[in-house]
Amino acid sequence: MDIKRVLVTNDDGVSAPGIRWLAKAAHESGFDVVVAAPQREASGMSAALSAVTEEGGIVVADAALCGLDDVPAYGVAASPGYIAVLAGLGAFGPAPDLVLSGINRGANAGRAILHSGTVGAALTAANNGISALAVSLDVLSPATDSSATDSSATGSSATGGAAIAELDSVDDETRHWETAAELAGRLLHWLVEAPAGTVLNLNVPDRPVEEVAGLRRATLAPFGQVQMALAEAGEGYVRTAIREHSARHVPGTDLAWLAQGYAVVSAIRPPNLDSQVEVPVDLS
Repeated sequence: MDIKRVLVTNDDGVSAPGIRWLAKAAHESGFDVVVAAPQREASGMSAALSAVTEEGGIVVADAALCGLDDVPAYGVAASPGYIAVLAGLGAFGPAPDLVLSGINRGANAGRAILHSGTVGAALTAANNGISALAVSLDVLSPATDSSATDSSATGSSATGGAAIAELDSVDDETRHWETAAELAGRLLHWLVEAPAGTVLNLNVPDRPVEEVAGLRRATLAPFGQVQMALAEAGEGYVRTAIREHSARHVPGTDLAWLAQGYAVVSAIRPPNLDSQVEVPVDLS
């Protein structure tokens, strides 16, 4: 089999520990890996196409990943979705056969994945015919503080990133990134053989791999682990709060399995036509 080209990106930024572990897993699985990720955290970007330009060009800088000296890496002043588009156009070498996004700090689960930059990059790749895997490490299950936490995070932070940071203060380098990386590696060769444009969303408990209860296919919970609430509104300002969402308790969903110590995988797809809705076209 020809060596497949893999783009590894994320929304936590090119310096985040999760991307290092995901790139390592792909590299050790025999793939030709290139890393291109936002220069800074880009959580909650969904599939946005945004970038910082200078003299008409998107800013790109060489980056280095510890222990992966032979893997080219770039910090890009752009959103994860835009980076997936750029990679498909050959901006970082040959176009990838697969896109891996993550490992995100915090679960990307439930229908709140709509807002996730991690998942947005994967869906953008699929929209262009490239199969993709989004990988996230659940840092909140099984126990979370259900009380409200003040946050200045905006709109889509209710799926991870800034919102998760408000509820968790453990040193990132102590996380079990290797667990998520190992499970992701097990799915890669299957994904290569899957139909073009296949997208998998993998969420893994933050625990040693031998303590993961298993891997389950799951439906999407009604929303994510946390949601935004309006804490206060005044003249010229609003202040939000982050709260735990009850979605984790819906049986058979990704959040319910995560709360029980399982890793979960869901097949998702980019937006498409809803042929079930009959829209009236005679407006006379």
